[in-house]
Amino acid sequence: MPKGVPNKRYTPEFKRMVVETMKKEHLSIYAAMQEFGINDHKIIERWERIYLEEGPEGLAIERRGRSSKGRPPKQLPKQVEENLLAEVQRLRAENDYKVNLKTEIMIEDLYDKVNAILARQTALEKQLTEKGESAWQK
Repeated sequence: MPKGVPNKRYTPEFKRMVVETMKKEHLSIYAAMQEFGINDHKIIERWERIYLEEGPEGLAIERRGRSSKGRPPKQLPKQVEENLLAEVQRLRAENDYKVNLKTEIMIEDLYDKVNAILARQTALEKQLTEKGESAWQK
């Protein structure tokens, strides 16, 4: 390809149309090249492989250039890392304490409610027995 001429880009819809037309009409790669005006058979082979492996949505992924190995993770100074780990441990312990405290308060409230219900039940039973005894006396 001459210098200064950018590579041709194909839309995902076009790629899907080419591969699906090849399958539907049982076209060879070279017949598809002529029908759609594509100059390199490897392009269509690649689209067909991606279509079969990943489905039509795989054709929408841009795959130009080398794949990135990613940036290596930053190494923090040992003292900073230790300080951060200590802070995480402290915060976890604080969180556990707050959760436990909240649970204790909820349990205490439940005990108070149960005791109030039992006291009310005892008072009602006492009233019923008193009414029952007075009814028998009449």
